[in-house]
Amino acid sequence: MSMSSFRLNDHHRSHAHHKRVREPLWLYALAGLCASLVGLGLARFAYTPLIPALIAAKWFAPSDAVYLGAANLAGYLGGALIARRLAARIGAIASLRVMMLLASLCCVACATPLSFAWFFGWRVLAGLTGGVIMVLAASTILPHTPADKKGLIGGVIFAGVGLGIAASGTLVPLLLRQGLTETWLALGALSALLTLLSWRAWPVEARSTEALANHQPAQHTSSALVTMLCAEYGLNAVALVPHMVFLVDYVARGLGQGIAAGSAYWVLYGLGAIVGPLLTGHLADRAGFGPALRAAFLIQAVAVALPAFSAAPAVLIVSSVVVGAFTPGIVPLVLGRIHELIPHSSTDQRAAWAQATTSFALFQALGAYGLSWGFAHSGGHYGMLFAIGAAAAAGALAIELVAALRGRRV
Repeated sequence: MSMSSFRLNDHHRSHAHHKRVREPLWLYALAGLCASLVGLGLARFAYTPLIPALIAAKWFAPSDAVYLGAANLAGYLGGALIARRLAARIGAIASLRVMMLLASLCCVACATPLSFAWFFGWRVLAGLTGGVIMVLAASTILPHTPADKKGLIGGVIFAGVGLGIAASGTLVPLLLRQGLTETWLALGALSALLTLLSWRAWPVEARSTEALANHQPAQHTSSALVTMLCAEYGLNAVALVPHMVFLVDYVARGLGQGIAAGSAYWVLYGLGAIVGPLLTGHLADRAGFGPALRAAFLIQAVAVALPAFSAAPAVLIVSSVVVGAFTPGIVPLVLGRIHELIPHSSTDQRAAWAQATTSFALFQALGAYGLSWGFAHSGGHYGMLFAIGAAAAAGALAIELVAALRGRRV
């Protein structure tokens, strides 16, 4: 065989190898998207446009319906805390599959309001599935992703959150014409279908993720920089609560525009959430993760505050889209910043990501319960909720600016 023929054959083998590598990568991304769509988009966020319907159908009182929304966030914290230990026991892929199945079951169980305790328990479990999926999905897929594709693949994974929000806002008003029970059953069926579609699309190797549970983070993982980043991420979680929990109810009942109008704003929120991770990842690639985070916190502070000052449709549209974009869009920024702060250890990166996710979940649960309590004891004062959320985003920006001025960040 001539040297030229050898090189040609080698080129073809190399091309075929890259093609084989590329195809599974997009299958992995599809699996991650389905997981975030089921565990976060449907099992979690679909509850928001259902709040007015639950109240109107007399399933629950207004204060109880809001507390049920917050119960989901408490479950999310639990999921973030147990995710790595669960992966160590049964494997990361098995954990993700089980959580998707449980998320589907939660929707089916919520079709029958046997009691407040019954509903509360299933909403907590639905949140737990989302917390586990958030910790494990990206950390299972990204180790199989080339460095120049991590932002894009991460964006695809977290875009599933926005797809779920948009789907719930679009489907829920249509499904509600058949009844609340039928709506919950349909959401459960859709979640189960997505679980089955993604069942064999996950990467086979998951040992590196499983090893995390007993790993003690290195000194730099718990450094001041990571601690400050976790605090920022937590405050950002509080900033998102008013829109995530109260937006649809504010439009539907607070402004008296009805469930359909409230759901329309939720669809806009979801559309923003679909493109948010892709846009923020692109911004970070261009400007760096530190500057991108500062810009994100500033924009969020303004967008969250807008409904406190005006109920004009144009204002609410801008607020819904922008806050929706940053709901999942902040995630790749924090992930990327962690990779900058801990550049040489994927194990420590994943440990820091679990730490950040736990901080986010804790602050979000506390914020949701605190705002729910304040809402119930203020006679339904929606403006206060958005003002507190904006203050939390401003606090995250303040921490980031202090760190930057001290010359400790890029």
